Amino acid sequence: MDKRLFNVLHLGLGFMFVFTAFQTLGNIERTILESVTKDDPSFNGNAYISLAVIYTFFALGNWLSPSLIASIGPRMSMVIGSFTYLLFIASFFKPMTWLLYFASVIMGLGASIIWTGQGNYLTLNSDDTTMSRNSGVFWALLQCSMLFGNFFVYMAFNDPVIEQSTRLLVTIVLSALCGLGCIFMLLLRPAVSASGIVVPQRNAGPIQAFVEAVSLMRQKEMVLLCVTFFYTGLELSFFSGVYGSCIGATLNISDNPKQLVGLSGILIGIGEIAGGLLFGLLSSKTARFGRDPIVLLGFVVHIATYFCIFLNLPDSSPLKETTDNAIIKSSGYLAIACSFLLGFGDSCFNTQIYAAIGTIFSEESAPAFAVFKFTQSIAAAAAFFYSNAIGLYIQLGILIATAVLGTVTFCWTERIVRRKDHSSDSDRIQLLS
Repeated sequence: MDKRLFNVLHLGLGFMFVFTAFQTLGNIERTILESVTKDDPSFNGNAYISLAVIYTFFALGNWLSPSLIASIGPRMSMVIGSFTYLLFIASFFKPMTWLLYFASVIMGLGASIIWTGQGNYLTLNSDDTTMSRNSGVFWALLQCSMLFGNFFVYMAFNDPVIEQSTRLLVTIVLSALCGLGCIFMLLLRPAVSASGIVVPQRNAGPIQAFVEAVSLMRQKEMVLLCVTFFYTGLELSFFSGVYGSCIGATLNISDNPKQLVGLSGILIGIGEIAGGLLFGLLSSKTARFGRDPIVLLGFVVHIATYFCIFLNLPDSSPLKETTDNAIIKSSGYLAIACSFLLGFGDSCFNTQIYAAIGTIFSEESAPAFAVFKFTQSIAAAAAFFYSNAIGLYIQLGILIATAVLGTVTFCWTERIVRRKDHSSDSDRIQLLS
């Protein structure tokens, strides 16, 4: 097998295990903590606040992560980052309010390290012809985490009351999976060129790496893409932490709405995997049309999905368990169908963002991915903060407005890049003639 593709597959498997643990926990964190509070009234940890803290420190850490990667390289950075995820999951063995928020801070900083390292490592193992394929392959493997972890939750949460023994079992299994992911990170091989030669670590000091990250914010393409990044952060928080909780809190959606939370996560994962495989395997055929048609497809899918969610779930579902009626009679089948569409639409945006960053900013991939994750995590943190205070309908309105803006700016960026490429080709032809 091509060594570069092998490295991408190895990277994807490591992330799959780490995020099988974390994404599953993030999807059910509110449900678990509410059960903990019922058993222990002194515990007052809040899942939305925990996730908001994670993404706040994720955002802040992205300004430091390029400097760390410049010093120790992307592989060791991802090892350190993966162990912070293990620490966060292990904190659920003994739920304490201060420990929950402390572990959230540590994991937020670790997330900035692991994701910036991932973007850098993926770019080093890719070129203009393989970046779209590798992004799709990595994304499909990563999102298998949604499938496996949530299937376990679907089977484990078979009772409306989540007992302490069930919570302990979930924590043990997720910790073991995250630990396996950490081992995969430890075993990652160095990035290689197309000829199979080890790619040397870029000679950039910590200060230079920080300066590059700041200077990228002045480039027109990056400024425009940041609007798209911001939208992906909002919808990430919605499908990973809010939507499943809304389903679980809608008591008249089924006999056991809590079990639908895990099933929703499974369908989100299937949608993500389908999109990743589709756009990865067909990248050679879709490349001639550009990246913007795929983003436009994701936009249409998401807008239609938000409308269906508006009809199917009550406005109060993000805030409390409710028997309120929705616009239509709440349907579990429609809810999990929307889960699939949320995942598929998200893959449309993210696979093309990865491909765009890896080609437009290939020489500055670490700071470019840091800016991406900074903007995305700022949006996610803001969304988790307001998710605890406003109803579903306003949240959907915010998602629709930012989806429009993010899609327009991505297409605008693609137009600028194509114009530059055409101008460069014309200059080369004139020079040769």
